[in-house]
Amino acid sequence: MRRVALTGGIATGKSHVRARLDALGVPTIDADALARGAVAPGSTGLTEVVRRFGPAILDERGSLDRKQLAAIVFTDPAARRDLEAIVHPRVRTAIDDWFAALPAATSFAVADIPLLYETGREAEFDAVIVVAAAPETQVRRVMARDSSSEADARARLAAQLPIDDKAQRADFVVRTDGTVAETDRQVDAVYRQLR
Repeated sequence: MRRVALTGGIATGKSHVRARLDALGVPTIDADALARGAVAPGSTGLTEVVRRFGPAILDERGSLDRKQLAAIVFTDPAARRDLEAIVHPRVRTAIDDWFAALPAATSFAVADIPLLYETGREAEFDAVIVVAAAPETQVRRVMARDSSSEADARARLAAQLPIDDKAQRADFVVRTDGTVAETDRQVDAVYRQLR
């Protein structure tokens, strides 16, 4: 089985591309969902995050206040590294376990890992698909999706490797600046090549 990584930048459309691959019958897993699970209420990951960042990063229900934490880690690189040191090993183990549990007849499976290049994991995969959009499109999408300011959206983009750098290192690039149909056609072409 070929291990394929799907990556890109914030608001490039990775979720849509993963959903399209899933609809085509490709097994997929989402590192963001695994990261949320790693810091779910009652988890050891959440205990470690609270120990590092304090109880102010919890909401009234005792869950992680993601906006509060994002305000810290996207302005403080050391804080972001500390958070990643807590969450990333748990996510990496879950992804490896998932690949190992797939049926042997699976031709390829896709792990959606937003920070693939930033964490140096690309060598662990047989192919990498980068989902890309123009940085201005990303900023617009982040502002619309998160009701955030332009400054906040740009800070989040700045915390990641530039999308053009990722695209240059990829085996496949899916551009999402156009229509949904255009994106789907690109995903379908990648699917045919990987199959």
